[in-house]
Amino acid sequence: MLTSFVALLIRDIRLAVRQGSALTMTLSFFVIAVSLFPLGVGPELSILARIAPGVLWVGALLACLLTLDRVFQADYEDGTLEQLMLGPLPVELVALAKILAHWLTSVVPLIVVAPVLAISLNMPADGTWAMVLALGLGTPILSLIGAVGGALTVAMRRGGILLSLLVLPLYIPVLIFGVASVEAAIAFLPVAPHLLLLGGLSLGALVICPVASAAALRLAVE
Repeated sequence: MLTSFVALLIRDIRLAVRQGSALTMTLSFFVIAVSLFPLGVGPELSILARIAPGVLWVGALLACLLTLDRVFQADYEDGTLEQLMLGPLPVELVALAKILAHWLTSVVPLIVVAPVLAISLNMPADGTWAMVLALGLGTPILSLIGAVGGALTVAMRRGGILLSLLVLPLYIPVLIFGVASVEAAIAFLPVAPHLLLLGGLSLGALVICPVASAAALRLAVE
C-alpha cells in the first residue's frame, strides 16, 4: 500500500514538473500580485511594512486557488481517476497523494520565494522567519480544503468559480492566524500560540479532508 501511495505521489509530481504550467502560473501570479501593492499604496516604507503580512498571505492564498481545480480534473477527464479508484489503494489515500503532490508543486515554491518578497515590502527580519513558519504550517490547509472543493466540482464544466465560492470562506481562519503570527513576531509578542493553532488546523484538515474528498470523488464517478 505504501509503495502504491509513493508511486502515485511521484507520478503526480513528475506530471506537474513536466507540464510546468501550474508552477509557472502560481509563482507568476504570486510575484506579480505582491509586486503591484507598492505601486498602488506608494513607496512609503512604514506603510509597506505594516501591510506586508496581509499582502503575502492573501497573495499566497489566491495563487494556491488558481490550481485547485486541477488536482483531480485531468485524471477525471481521461479516465485515470476511475482506474485509480478501482485499484488496491484506498480512495482516501489516492486523494491524499494528489493533495500532497499539489502542495509540493504549487505551494512550496511560494514559501521559498516569500522571504524575497517580504524583503521587497520592508518586512522586518523577525517577521520574515515567522512568515515562513506560518506558511509552512498553514498552507497545507489550503490544499486540503481546496481538494474537497475540487472533488465536489470535478464533474462540472467551468467549476472554478463555484470552487472559489466553496473554499474561500473556509480559508478565513488560516488567513487570520497566519497574519496574526507574523504581526506578533514583528511586535515581539508570543508567536507560538498562533503557530500551534495553524498546526492544529492542519492536523484536523489532514484527518477530515481526504475522507471528504474521497466521498465526493465516489459520487462524481458514480
